Amino acid sequence: MSCFVRFFLFITFFASAMGIDATPHPWSHGDLRVAPGGRYFCHDDGTPFFWMGDTGWLLPERLDREEAVEYLAGASAAGFNVVQVQTVNDVPARNAYGCSSHPAGYDFSDVDVDGDNGYWRHMDYIVDTAADNGIYVGMVCIWGGLVKSGKMNVEEARAYGTFLARRYKDRPNIVWIIGGDIRGDVKTDVWVALAESIKSVDRRHLMSFHPFGRTSSVEWFHDAQWLDFNMFQSGHRRYDQTRGDGDDRAKASQAEDNWRYVDAAYGMSPAKPVIDAEPSYEEIPQGLHDPSEPWWKAPDVRRYAYWSVLSGATGHTYGHSSVMQMKKDEPVGAYGAVKTWREGMLDPGYNQMKYLCRLMEIIPFNELVSDQKIIAGENGSRYDRVVAARGNGWILAYTYTNRPFTVALDRISGDKKLAWWYDVTSGAVDPAGEYDGTRATFQYSGEPVGAGNDRVLIIADAESALSLSPILRSCTARRNM
Repeated sequence: MSCFVRFFLFITFFASAMGIDATPHPWSHGDLRVAPGGRYFCHDDGTPFFWMGDTGWLLPERLDREEAVEYLAGASAAGFNVVQVQTVNDVPARNAYGCSSHPAGYDFSDVDVDGDNGYWRHMDYIVDTAADNGIYVGMVCIWGGLVKSGKMNVEEARAYGTFLARRYKDRPNIVWIIGGDIRGDVKTDVWVALAESIKSVDRRHLMSFHPFGRTSSVEWFHDAQWLDFNMFQSGHRRYDQTRGDGDDRAKASQAEDNWRYVDAAYGMSPAKPVIDAEPSYEEIPQGLHDPSEPWWKAPDVRRYAYWSVLSGATGHTYGHSSVMQMKKDEPVGAYGAVKTWREGMLDPGYNQMKYLCRLMEIIPFNELVSDQKIIAGENGSRYDRVVAARGNGWILAYTYTNRPFTVALDRISGDKKLAWWYDVTSGAVDPAGEYDGTRATFQYSGEPVGAGNDRVLIIADAESALSLSPILRSCTARRNM
């Protein structure tokens, strides 16, 4: 990584800490592409793009224009650069102004009959407001349950896909998402017709498939020409909440091990990027449907994020129960939600995802390769598992429980290594010492052992470019003063 790029990242980091927007819109570097090698995203000029998604499923239906502006500005301030939405959640769907998404069924020749408050002009406004905030809109074209129940057939899918592609092909901030919480072997012909109709008009924007819980798009569509990258849904269940409906590569009894889905995708050829597009949401019941169960909290959503990214995912999508359904003033929303969407955006997990982005600025994440051989000896299982990755002269290791673990320092070059602890709740960096052997055991001394006491260990060859990162160098300098 050049000195100029490192200086730019430092300025961006400093500006972010000071609340200054110094970052241009991502597409100023050109359209989003799958990078050579098939493992991550980049722009036309080669600039890497790290996907940090929020789940705003009911944004088009529930929020008016003023609320949409507030939400998208808040999402951007929290570090999100993608928002996944249900483009329609019914046929017809209706927006906050009561206007229909399908005023004449699947005849889209006069969809703007309702003027500026009309469904699709309101959608246009949301897409453009997202662009103003540097956010891509991941458009789940139609929710899977609607197709499963017969609300769109193959012919209608072609008409709908053509309409969507023609309307949004020139927007810079679109990502197409086929499916929507459904297996790819259900109504497969409809999904293929929808995808191919969009791609026949719009080859500018990337496309994926959002699958059913505990499944991955690799099961059905990995080889499809229209599928640019894979998505999986690790879902909302605990390890003991099994029904036997997971896929063959990541069993339901391993429900929380979302890193397994990344491993499975990495075993596919040709290589395509992969993202956990729906992990357990913050403030939602474990198992999803019974509010009397314990609820997923900030440490859980952090664990899903760091496990998947350090396993090689090209980003991550976070979710909050109240935000994804855009809950307003009704006493209780879906899945027992009691907070409003505004209150949900104040929760800790929502505001800690930006520190994952910040970590990916400290290291050149496009070099990241998952490497579990970094953890010397026997690794832990479930919550005790330490997930590790490396690049050119650096190592990252994420511990969720802060149990001691041993690192094979010789997995990267250099006789001398420097180490730092990265606080995933604040982005703070603390020096962790200098090492000159082939093995070293680490444990963060400021926290007890137990679930939710999570940190990332950063290790770098002292002679590598990474050791000159201003953020890490400044921490080391303070320690030596």
